[in-house]
Amino acid sequence: MSTNGATRARGGAAAKAKRQHAILSLVSRERLSSQEEIRARLHGLGLEVGQSTISRDIEELGLARVHDPEGLRYVLPREQDAPAPMRMLRHLLDEFALSFTPADGILVIRTPPGAANALAEGLDRVGLADVAGTIAGDNTILVVANERVTARQLQRNLEQMMEDNG
Repeated sequence: MSTNGATRARGGAAAKAKRQHAILSLVSRERLSSQEEIRARLHGLGLEVGQSTISRDIEELGLARVHDPEGLRYVLPREQDAPAPMRMLRHLLDEFALSFTPADGILVIRTPPGAANALAEGLDRVGLADVAGTIAGDNTILVVANERVTARQLQRNLEQMMEDNG
C-alpha cells in the first residue's frame, strides 16, 4: 500500500503552516504594502510561492491592507481591533489540530509536522482567558491552562470553536 498521497498531504500542510507563520512574522515586523513585497521577502527566506497562494494565505490569515500616514500596508487582525483573530484561530484549529490530549492542567495538541508554531501563534494572538501560554514544537503544542481551568475544559472550548467554524 502506498502512502505517497498521505505523505504529500502532510508535507503540504507543513509547508503551508511554515509559509503562513512566516507571513504573520513578516507583517508583524515589517511594513509590507503589496503581495509582491511579501513574495520577495518569502523568497529571501527560501520559500518559493506564487501570487495566488499568497492571496489565499492573506485571506485565510485575516490580514488587511490599510491606509496610514505612511501609505498602504498589511496589518495583522488584532491591529484593527476586529474579530478576525478569532476567525483566524478557528481556521487554524480546523486546519491543523489533529488531536487533543488533556493532562493535569496541560492540553497537548497534535498537528501535522511543521504546523505547531502556526497554531500556537494563533492561540497566543487571541489571548484566550483560559490559556496561560503555549509551547510549540514541530508537531506538538503544550497549552497551559490558567488557574481554575482544567485541561479538559480547555479542550471542550477549543473543540466548540472548531464546531462553530464548520
